Formats: sequence, C-alpha cells, structure tokens
Amino acid sequence: MKTNEDKKPDDRDLIDGLMYNYSAQMNGVEEENRLLKQTVQSLKMELDRLQATPLLMSEVVTTSDDQAVIRLPNGNSFLVNVSKDVGKIRPGDQVLVEQKNLNIIRKYYTSRKFDVEKYVIIEKPNVDWQAVGGLDKEIEEIKEVIELPLKEPELFKKVGITPPKGVLLYGPPGTGKTLLAKAVASSTNSTFIEIVGSELVQKFIGEGAKLVKEIFEIAKHKAPAIIFIDELDAIAATRIEVGTSGEREVQRTFMQLLAEIDGFKPLGNVKIIGCTNRRDILDPAILRPGRLDRLIKIDIPKKESRLKILQIHVKNMNLTKDVSLERINDLMEGFSGAEIKAVCTEAGYVAIRQRKSKVTHSDFEHGVKRVKEEEKSDHNDFMNMFG
Repeated sequence: MKTNEDKKPDDRDLIDGLMYNYSAQMNGVEEENRLLKQTVQSLKMELDRLQATPLLMSEVVTTSDDQAVIRLPNGNSFLVNVSKDVGKIRPGDQVLVEQKNLNIIRKYYTSRKFDVEKYVIIEKPNVDWQAVGGLDKEIEEIKEVIELPLKEPELFKKVGITPPKGVLLYGPPGTGKTLLAKAVASSTNSTFIEIVGSELVQKFIGEGAKLVKEIFEIAKHKAPAIIFIDELDAIAATRIEVGTSGEREVQRTFMQLLAEIDGFKPLGNVKIIGCTNRRDILDPAILRPGRLDRLIKIDIPKKESRLKILQIHVKNMNLTKDVSLERINDLMEGFSGAEIKAVCTEAGYVAIRQRKSKVTHSDFEHGVKRVKEEEKSDHNDFMNMFG
C-alpha cells in the first residue's frame, strides 16, 4: 500500500495549490463580509441621523446657573434649561434647542461673519486713483482723513492731534462717492465693508442694533478696514419724539451706530465713510466732532472735470479719428459721472448694432441724446404723479 511519501511530487504540488486557493477564497469572503457589515452599519447610522428630530436655532439672551433666556427666530423669548454637556454659554451665542421643551442641547459654533454676510459686501477693491476723474480736490481731502492716518499714524502722534474717525460724502447721485471710497480702500490695502443703510433696519426689535455691532466686530477683526455706509439717511435722519414702533426701532439702530463709532480709537485701523444724497435731513448727532465730522461734497462735475471723466471711460474704446472729446463734452453740460459713463456705453451699443468695429462721433451724439431723453422722461413721470 502506498504512503504519502510514495506520492509523486506533482500530486503534492496539486494538493498544496488547491489548499492555497481555498484559503485565499475564504480570506476574500471574510473581507467581503467585513466590508458589507461596515456599509450596513454606516447606512444605518445615516438613516438614524436623517430620521432624528430637527433642532431649532436660537440666540442666548441671558444666562444663570443651569438656565438661560433664549430668543427664537420669530422673536419670542423663553426661559429654558441648559444641558450639562453644553458647557459655558454667553449672551449672544447661537445654540440648538429641542422642539418640545426648548431645552438647550448644544452650542452651535459658527463664525459671526456668516450672520451678516447676506447684508454686507466684504472685498479688497482693485480701484486706483487713476479711475477717479475730475475729483482732485476731493481726493486730497479724503486722503488726509482716511489714507494718511492709516499709512502714517506717527505723524499725528508727533503733532499731538487726533484725526477724524470718519468722513461723510454727500452730493447728487452718480457723482463718484462709492468709487472714491473704494479707491481709498484700495490705496490703503484695507478691507472694504459696504452696507446699505436700509439693510440695517430689521424686522424684530434689537436685530438692527445687533447687526451694526457685528459689522463693527468684523471690521476690527479684518483691520485695516473701511466701513462704507451707503444711503446713511435711511437710519440717520433727524429723530422725532413721536413715531411708530418701526421708527423707534430705526432710532435704536441709529443709537447703536453712534455708540460703535464712539467706541473706536481715533488712531485705530478702522475708518467709517458715510454716503448720502440728503445731507439736509441727517441728524446733527452723526455730524458732531468725534464722529463723521469731516464733510466732503461731491458735486456735479464742471467742464474740465467732465472731460477727465470722459477720457477715463473712452480709454479702452476703439474710436474713429473724427471723434472730438471736447465737442462731446460741451454737449454733456450738467451730466454726472454716471451719466457720462452711460453715454459711452450707449455709443458703443450704437456701433455694435451696426456691426462696426469703431465708435464714431455721431455714435456719441446719439448716446448723449438718449441719456437726455431718459432723464427728461423720468422727470415727466415724477411730475405726472401730482397731475
């Protein structure tokens, strides 16, 4: 009888190969089972997470030992319990509460800038002084108030004076107030935080004041920074003693703005630029020394200034030799900077409609006529309101 030793070498190799293949197959099955278990577990956890009861976002108003007063997004306030796992919370923190008893489950960690970014524009402008035409005097004034304190604060310390915290740009619409503010932000390499005054007026009591506070906190965090408040008259109009609840809320927001301006150091790296078309209705409190006490009027450009603005806007345009900027300038008496730009744009459209590669003098004349007609139409529509 043959023993194992009597088997041929080929038989032993065949048996070893079969055993190896069997072992490899078993290992593959075990690995596949492990991956399937992990997948099932992961899907179960995801399903549990999606089926969990949603939590409400709220804001902490005040806190005590193990309780807190919270304000829900609808404006209602409640005294609730705080879970021991939440940790330390402070007024103003964002927290998550369960829907039934409104108990605080956990703190919601988020950067405060996300609370206000839908109301403000935060950018680093790329506008140099060459883009601002016909405002030489105004440029020098805003450089003294904004640029010089940010770039060379030691000069003011040596002399022993404090520069203004901010400046008010006022004048007719379309005269370059926003452009001037962006240019000074670019020249000082400052963060430009732009907000429209009407955006500061919020629906619920205290929300506008909170928004103002957060904007100034962002400015301090991103300093050097310039806060540009367009349509300042929307919240800084002269206050009256009797008014609706909405008007009182606007006044609260305005008082918060005054408090934030007063809280700045004169030589700090944050400056405020207010902008309005209605300086006559502004509250004196915003214009007193120590706040926006430097006033710069941006008026309708004169003849020389209009020509400089026109030269800026036609710099990249392909013009024919018959174009006379001086003659075009004479046709635009009383035009603002925005209207001059509109003339250039309209002239370009005339050339495009005719499939021309260059803009002619007659195209500019058509552009001037078109802008004048639109201005006259708007004026007639306004007068017809009272007809």
